[in-house]
Amino acid sequence: MLEKRFDRITVQDIIDRANVGRSTFYLHYQDKQDLVMRTFEQLFVMLRHQADASNDDGRIVYPTLELFRHVKAQHRLYEALVWGRSVDLFFKAGQQFLCQNIEEQLAASLPAECKPQVPLPVVSSFVAGTLLTLLKWWLDNKMPYSPEQIDEIFQQLVTPGVTAALNLPSGGNL
Repeated sequence: MLEKRFDRITVQDIIDRANVGRSTFYLHYQDKQDLVMRTFEQLFVMLRHQADASNDDGRIVYPTLELFRHVKAQHRLYEALVWGRSVDLFFKAGQQFLCQNIEEQLAASLPAECKPQVPLPVVSSFVAGTLLTLLKWWLDNKMPYSPEQIDEIFQQLVTPGVTAALNLPSGGNL
């Protein structure tokens, strides 16, 4: 994708570069969009594991700082996504995966006595959508803030509303 726009890349291009047969490709993926979506799902899982291994910030939802750091380190790839008009695939895969992951994390970390005012699927959709929208803004504007700064902005925007929706004590990080 750094060499050619995603919408112009063919499955033949992919299998030639990967040195695999067409049947092998289709055994694992439906099409090139499926390949991209699964790759991003794997990325989100990896980031979750990284955050779990070094979880010293008390976040209960998603490793947003790790995501912003990854995007900053791989900015050329994400610029290619935008250039190749495949950013919508990233956001679709991200929204689906993040919603599920955030809902699971919230359900697992909520105190038993906590009775959310807003259903968890709605809260998870809100957090995932806000994260992806802010990430897109950050990329579109040439990352004017460090990963740490944009993560802090995300926390400031999202934490109060989610805390209230879930009836949690204020002051935590998501």
